[in-house]
Amino acid sequence: MKIYGLDPLARLNAAIDSVNESHADAEVCVITGDLAHSAQPEAYKALAECLDRLLVPCHLTMGNHDDRAVLRRHLPDIGADSNGFVQSRLQTAAGGFYLLDTVQDETHQGAYCKARRDWLQRELDAFPNDDAFLFTHHPPFKVGLEAMDKIAIRNEDALALGELLDAYDNIRHLFFGHLHRPLSGSWRGISFSTLRATNHQVWLDFHPSDIIAGSHEPPAYSVVLIDSDQLVVHTHDFLDSSPRFALGHWQWDEWNKVDPREIRA
Repeated sequence: MKIYGLDPLARLNAAIDSVNESHADAEVCVITGDLAHSAQPEAYKALAECLDRLLVPCHLTMGNHDDRAVLRRHLPDIGADSNGFVQSRLQTAAGGFYLLDTVQDETHQGAYCKARRDWLQRELDAFPNDDAFLFTHHPPFKVGLEAMDKIAIRNEDALALGELLDAYDNIRHLFFGHLHRPLSGSWRGISFSTLRATNHQVWLDFHPSDIIAGSHEPPAYSVVLIDSDQLVVHTHDFLDSSPRFALGHWQWDEWNKVDPREIRA
């Protein structure tokens, strides 16, 4: 099934091919939600089949287009807390990855209720000496895109989450999805980043509107390099087919004489 004229399954498969070819040495892959467009069981089955091909261990968060019960039924290995929220902690070489559930049933707006915050606080308290990296679908702040800001994590939950995180000095970064746009910055002293989706995107438009302006800008995934003293996020437009050439070694009109595989180093 196509979405907005594009084939999401073909694009996901292309992203997996790209990761397998160039980044199979990654420790982990995290997908930050909207695992299906309308929470169809067949979409989750297709997702599971795609991920079986991925050479990197993959972990999932859910998004506002997902249904918690249907998702857990068809992807039973997905992590969940004692209240049934799709959130878990993953230990990595860099520290703890906290995969959070920011979905509110029957609305596209995000939420992070007290029960979910209590779980996060217990998990953070249990590992006080580990660096912590948060993964959500919805951002807990506004980004200047009015239509998207209306469906971020609701204000009262975002404020409570921020106050909770203020008590910890080991939160290294916040990764999230939802916006379908490449942007980065900081929130309450925590650096954050997000990127374009693997299918359709949200157009950059700061004019006040209730309409979400979509686009067919290139799909992307991120490659994140984490060390004890730095974190670098690379965004890769995996379907980009523009010319590749060796800078400083060839005239522009000779670029097509160069095999891109010869200049990867």
